[in-house]
Amino acid sequence: MGLEQAKDRLLVEEALGELEPVFLFNDAMPTGVAVSHSGRIFVNFPKWGDDVAFTVCEIRDNKAIAYPDQAMNQTNPNDQASAFVSVQSVVVDSADRLWILDTGSPMFQPTKCGGPKLVCVDLSTNKVVKKILFPEYIALPTTYLNDVRFDLRRGEEGTAYITDSAQNGPNGIIVVDLATSTSWRRLHDHPSTKPEDLKTFLPMIEGRPFLEHQPDGSVKLGASMGSDGIAISSDGSRLYYCPLSSRRLYSVDTNALVDRSLDDKAVATTIIDEGDKGGASDGLESDASGNIYSTNYEHNAIMRRTRAGIWETIIHDSRLLWPDTLSLATDGYLYVTANQLHRQAKFNMGRDLRNKPYTLFRVRIDAQPVLLK
Repeated sequence: MGLEQAKDRLLVEEALGELEPVFLFNDAMPTGVAVSHSGRIFVNFPKWGDDVAFTVCEIRDNKAIAYPDQAMNQTNPNDQASAFVSVQSVVVDSADRLWILDTGSPMFQPTKCGGPKLVCVDLSTNKVVKKILFPEYIALPTTYLNDVRFDLRRGEEGTAYITDSAQNGPNGIIVVDLATSTSWRRLHDHPSTKPEDLKTFLPMIEGRPFLEHQPDGSVKLGASMGSDGIAISSDGSRLYYCPLSSRRLYSVDTNALVDRSLDDKAVATTIIDEGDKGGASDGLESDASGNIYSTNYEHNAIMRRTRAGIWETIIHDSRLLWPDTLSLATDGYLYVTANQLHRQAKFNMGRDLRNKPYTLFRVRIDAQPVLLK
């Protein structure tokens, strides 16, 4: 093969999708993104050390505006249930409502009663219409509520599934009955929900191992966290999840998750190891045709697993520096935040290598979101 032919081949292989910038962030790092059925865009900013003026915003008139208002973004240390503390995820459900998942854990500190919560905002009024608080035996002091998916067909008002990606405690899935606000833990510290360690997993990002150097000279995995990404199958029968520190994908039967007569051992028998995703990921998403999508923070990419179980790359771009959260909107675009998480100072021997702005991108995939209602 001659040089010109090789160049042509490379150009073809790189044309894996068109990444379109939607919004630039020059302040705090974003993680979650959600797009309403009418095209409204919401983003959140967890409190990880940056100056966070508001932990949830709406992108409006090319500006980030506190949502639903500034008051709801003003944490009250004496009443953490009254306002947001540190939000990790925002999701629009099939009824076109915005759900906001509050970790209650700024700087990954131990949670306190009232901090970890799931809040619903009616987008027609921009008012909070439901606030679900988690008991301390559900949201443990170590719990880090990460992402959430919904099936509004289950129960009187629907069911939510939440990943607990705790760094220094039990991982698992939290199931919520939206009508009664009752919640319960599933797959509590099950191996499939746990992060791998350096013996079996060494992530590589921008050509370097993703590690956190300790004061004693030792190293550990960067951001070693468990069950993180989450997606629900198009028929609602399976819940997909993945630890942040792993390249594997797992799924579990949702009938088992919601059946409180089953013990955790019985639920675990329904787990399927779905195999290697081709890279470690943060966010997962699904579409109405049965495809599963995964960010790939090792390769600046977004992957898709077809209904046949084959992984393919739908976008690869050097600007996708730590693709974090995915949100498939009814406009046929897949939205993704890129926040350079791996360039934070704690992963680079005290040097903050992040280069603002952070970016919200989208890529057209002509698919529709899973709307279980």
